[in-house]
Amino acid sequence: MARKEDISSSVIKRLPRYYRFIGELINQGRTRISSADLASQMSLTASQIRQDLNCFGGFGQPGCGYSLPELHSEIGHILGLDRHRKAVLIGAGNLGRAIAIHMKFENFGLELCGIFDNDENKTGLTVAGMKILPMKDIEDFINRECPVAAILCIPKESAEKCADMLVGCGIKAFWNFSHYDLATKHKDIVVENVHLGDSLMLLSYGLTNSENDF
Repeated sequence: MARKEDISSSVIKRLPRYYRFIGELINQGRTRISSADLASQMSLTASQIRQDLNCFGGFGQPGCGYSLPELHSEIGHILGLDRHRKAVLIGAGNLGRAIAIHMKFENFGLELCGIFDNDENKTGLTVAGMKILPMKDIEDFINRECPVAAILCIPKESAEKCADMLVGCGIKAFWNFSHYDLATKHKDIVVENVHLGDSLMLLSYGLTNSENDF
């Protein structure tokens, strides 16, 4: 098995797609699949799939293909989806509330244990079965509940100060919607930046170029 530091980020970024796609096949009643069949359905090559999975030890049997339930479970384990880690959500605006309500965190190795906002008009309201708490209480909350991840749904101009405080309290990972580059200042944390506007710009690019074909 390759060492973690030897596995490229492009391979790691494909793992969620493997996990999601294999889960869909299991829901369709499939139990086994060859690398060639999986490749054709995912628009990859069989060689690419074998190379990717071999980075983690390989899971298929020659002539038998892959057991889908086993492969799904193993990829989930590699991604840490079978872990139980607490997370807090900072910012109970429209985006923050939508994430709290609609994301099934338990499917992704996380438990949302607290929602915070500095707007007094929001604190005390209930979202996803939890009361929105004031930001002044967050340090005591983190010390008590020991979350390791934070979801930032706050404006960019507020993110640096908030992130500094959260890192100082022991937060190790951020799902960051703030557009502030946390990793520039905090080198040892895990950050997954989400830029919805970037995705729309790529959609616009694709649409523009498809129109140019006519």
